[in-house]
Amino acid sequence: MKPIEIKPQIFWIGVNDQTTDLFEGLWPVRKEGVSYNSYLIADEKKAAIDLIKPIKTEEYLIGLESIVAVKEIDYIVLNHLEPDHAGLLMTFSELAPKAKFICSAKAAEMIPGFLKVKKRERFQVVKDGEVIELGEKSLQFFSTPFLHWPETMMTYERTSKILFSCDAFGGFGAIHGRIFDDEVDSLEFYEKEALRYYVNIVANYSQRVISAIEKLSGLPIEIIAPSHGLIWREKPQRIIELYHKWASFAQGPVEKGVTIIYGSMYGFTASLMDAVARGVARTGIKYCLFDGARTNASYILPSLWTMNGVIVGAPTYEGRLFPPITAILEMARHKRIFGRKAAYFGTYGWSGGALKDLKRLAEEMKWEVTHTLEVQGMPDSSDLERAENWGQEFASFLIQADN
Repeated sequence: MKPIEIKPQIFWIGVNDQTTDLFEGLWPVRKEGVSYNSYLIADEKKAAIDLIKPIKTEEYLIGLESIVAVKEIDYIVLNHLEPDHAGLLMTFSELAPKAKFICSAKAAEMIPGFLKVKKRERFQVVKDGEVIELGEKSLQFFSTPFLHWPETMMTYERTSKILFSCDAFGGFGAIHGRIFDDEVDSLEFYEKEALRYYVNIVANYSQRVISAIEKLSGLPIEIIAPSHGLIWREKPQRIIELYHKWASFAQGPVEKGVTIIYGSMYGFTASLMDAVARGVARTGIKYCLFDGARTNASYILPSLWTMNGVIVGAPTYEGRLFPPITAILEMARHKRIFGRKAAYFGTYGWSGGALKDLKRLAEEMKWEVTHTLEVQGMPDSSDLERAENWGQEFASFLIQADN
């Protein structure tokens, strides 16, 4: 993909990736894709802001060199050191011999060990608020630690009022041809993928997100250019507002709704699930339903993050909760999705155990288990009627409950 001019002398020079199956080795992106956004400022001094994951290196270099020779780059700004941002640093240390590596003090400490670039004389550490003049353009650097690594910073171009925000305000989803929020056919898709990205990647650092938004609130921002996903030029405040809302869910009230996660071995629990979902639907409450044995946690976590109710449907398996469901709940615990109202339904053969296991996990996450329903073996018509009424009862309870 050719470089795209964002503002005079400022270019997107990133690449799209639709061959990687799992982002960070965890989160599915094969269907949606992901972009690695890199930027070039071609002023009197030439600055690249973030590099890319070491894929499509030839395509990346061809695009960059269509604007400026790599050897003429004066600065490589390293907002973040993960390999999808800085994986080409060793290559660029050779191709751009005069370039200084602009980074935070923590990044300079990490680079020799993490990326194995030992040339410390090339590092130029910048302090919070420091400015580097490029000519007509100037870059100002803001420390934003743990968004989402300790060395992370953001870069602000002061004349064009562009915030190069690193992982913050980013999202999954490749951006083929149309890289701006006002160009895409389905903004809803990119906002949904931004939420999935937020919960998968950033959610554990939600207070840091709020702190960064407050810190930068005085800056006049006309464009937000993150490291992944859309560049927000028409409504940059939109993605800031979304990130602030999602971050607030870590501690404050969330939306009313139900996440139904189920797994079934022989169809017995699935039969109950159909009845439970009918009961929930009767109330008109928003709900999302997932087959936990066949859906990656990546797609379930956003629903758990944003809604106040959880219904877990699972059989007993070897005296414990059905393992695929356990794995999803353990990931929810890892992402600190705490304080939900929960209900459990399931089936068992000769003895239970799943409910006890669920309650153990729920206690660790401070989930309040208020409703339970267990059936031995195949549900009959009376069990299904009971399950439907049970689902309606729990959903009604959520509608009335305080978050």
